[in-house]
Amino acid sequence: MLKIKKDDMVRIIAGKDKGKEGKVLRVDTAKHTVLVEGCNMITKHAKPSMADPQGGIIKKEAPLDISNVVLLHEGQPTKVGFKIEDGKKVRVAKKTGKVIA
Repeated sequence: MLKIKKDDMVRIIAGKDKGKEGKVLRVDTAKHTVLVEGCNMITKHAKPSMADPQGGIIKKEAPLDISNVVLLHEGQPTKVGFKIEDGKKVRVAKKTGKVIA
């Protein structure tokens, strides 16, 4: 089970976008990668097609390794732990001890 989920706020801690923050758009559990909104932008050259008759140059987000991001809880970077609460497994912020929604 991965500690970062879709719609979490994260900070990038390694790579060209180090220090940037954004919302997780997608998590790939098989490849251990995340897609962060507005970070790790790449330029893609698209051929004209029926869906996109113009074609051209498209800027889009590329996946980052999950080890290069840290979860932000209440604006602070924190490690994530797990604990059983009321029979359910919940994520807990190690820094504050609070349950992550």
